[in-house]
Amino acid sequence: MSDRLDHVGFTDDETEIEPLRVEIDCVTPPNAGQLEKIRQFMASRYGREPHEVEFAVKRDPSVVAGFKIFVGDDNYDWSALGRIRQLRRSFQSLARESGENRIISLLREDIDKFDLDQGYQQVGFVRTVSEGIVRVTGLYDLEFGEIVLFESGVKGMVQDVLSDGTSGVVLFGDESEISEGMKVLRTRRSAGVPISNKLLGRMIDPLGRPLDGKGEIGAKEYFPIERPAPGIIDRQPVATPLETGILAIDSMFPIGRGQRELIIGDRQTGKTAIAVDTILNQKGKDVICVYVSIGQRAGAVAKVADTLKKHGADEYTVIVSSTAGDPAPLQYIAPYAGCAVAEYFMYRGRDTLIIYDDLSRHAVAYRTLSLLLERSPGREAYPGDVFYLHSRLLERSARLSDKLGGGSMTALPIVETQAGDVSAYIPTNIISITDGQIFLESELFFAGQRPAVNIGLSVSRVGGAAQFDVMKKSVGTVRLDLAQYREMKVFSQFGGELDPATARRLRHGEALMTLLRQNKQSPMSLHRQVITLICADGGVFTDVPVKEIKDYQEKLLSWFELKCPTICLRIDHARKYSAELKSEILEAAARFAQ
Repeated sequence: MSDRLDHVGFTDDETEIEPLRVEIDCVTPPNAGQLEKIRQFMASRYGREPHEVEFAVKRDPSVVAGFKIFVGDDNYDWSALGRIRQLRRSFQSLARESGENRIISLLREDIDKFDLDQGYQQVGFVRTVSEGIVRVTGLYDLEFGEIVLFESGVKGMVQDVLSDGTSGVVLFGDESEISEGMKVLRTRRSAGVPISNKLLGRMIDPLGRPLDGKGEIGAKEYFPIERPAPGIIDRQPVATPLETGILAIDSMFPIGRGQRELIIGDRQTGKTAIAVDTILNQKGKDVICVYVSIGQRAGAVAKVADTLKKHGADEYTVIVSSTAGDPAPLQYIAPYAGCAVAEYFMYRGRDTLIIYDDLSRHAVAYRTLSLLLERSPGREAYPGDVFYLHSRLLERSARLSDKLGGGSMTALPIVETQAGDVSAYIPTNIISITDGQIFLESELFFAGQRPAVNIGLSVSRVGGAAQFDVMKKSVGTVRLDLAQYREMKVFSQFGGELDPATARRLRHGEALMTLLRQNKQSPMSLHRQVITLICADGGVFTDVPVKEIKDYQEKLLSWFELKCPTICLRIDHARKYSAELKSEILEAAARFAQ
């Protein structure tokens, strides 16, 4: 319905004055008395005579009650929801000034004194829309990263603020719902995600909307997806292990709570498998996990969710999913949304683990947005701030000081390489930001060595500071032995007889490589890892045929858990190494061999 009351005014010299057009969106049209009050307010507000105000009334079911009034670029929210928002802001302001102890009296006082304000809000209009990018005009004081709301209900985020008064907005929805001339409202809020403890066990998109069909989440708190990283004073050293349950990693490339360890390798080399196994190993260890999928196939994300549910890991995990079919803006904000979820728990004293799978796709999504926004391309068409794209994300991982609750966020970003090229642009950027990398080699993977960790190129810059004493001293010379084995293996391929010492070293190296093989979704406990390492260093597996080593290892560990439970408990709880512990383990292994 559209009611129009036309009033045309004339000056003394009969020059026609263009009327002030006022659009009223509502469910129930205003009566004559309400129209007259609105007319008087608009006339005084814009310096007009009452008869120079022209109305256009439109039905809009979304208003529910009250009115939304538009005058050019200005919006006056006099709807029921607008009044509620104003009342809430008033309460919050009074609470900050007077303290929470007077909340009841504040409610009574404020209701008595409450007077509806004008609800003024600036409105802009769509100039152009193309490829998920909208050019908006009329909003002169927009902020970078602010969320705007289009008349159709679609949301967008400001990514360009230009000097000519136009702004570039990236869409979080279907651009077919946006048309030229459509109204755009400011929200005065930066991008954020609704959050609470109810997120645990759920799958959401980067805007916090549920994707698992389990109904609304009901989260009330709004947490910004971008915020400054903790400063040096707010951090403490990384000194507490975050165990992955993967022998090759926990023994040689330990990860500490608050660390950033990159998982890098070619496509289909087991990067996601390592991340998922690490999540599974956190069961019962009071660690909140966040898995962020960026540009992955929807089927791959569903497979990860099924794996977590099968092992009971979904109870302490949140999945933030932006699949390959989602718009580039959603893929762009996905890791920041996941980081906000992890930060929410970190600042409440909890230990968290976040997986970014993967940041190479994230960089491609950002490159797409930047090129559409007509930013100057640089190396490999990436914009000049692509380093800042990931540094401001990964720097938020930390172990907070005790004053801030002592929580931590450990980040395991994943990056995909092409033909093993770790010197490519994006991989080198992220390597320089993180505290180490686990490099997965295609040749090892296809040779059956899984996880396919390359011992030479992988490193942890935190090192033994993030290992339990019993693990640190049980490793022995494993890494050196493996390096010597790979070198000797190359020379042994030329043929010729080998002296007994060299032959034994080769057998020992082959045994170590076999022991480091581990099935997916089978994380090892601390006592199993320590017993395996001490027995390997003591030569227990050296003379066992290679094909029988894994079977021998499983039987040995099961025998320890059955016959020597005190040793296992001492390792898991005391976590201290001693010569006595080593001799007890080797003596027990000798009894098992007999």
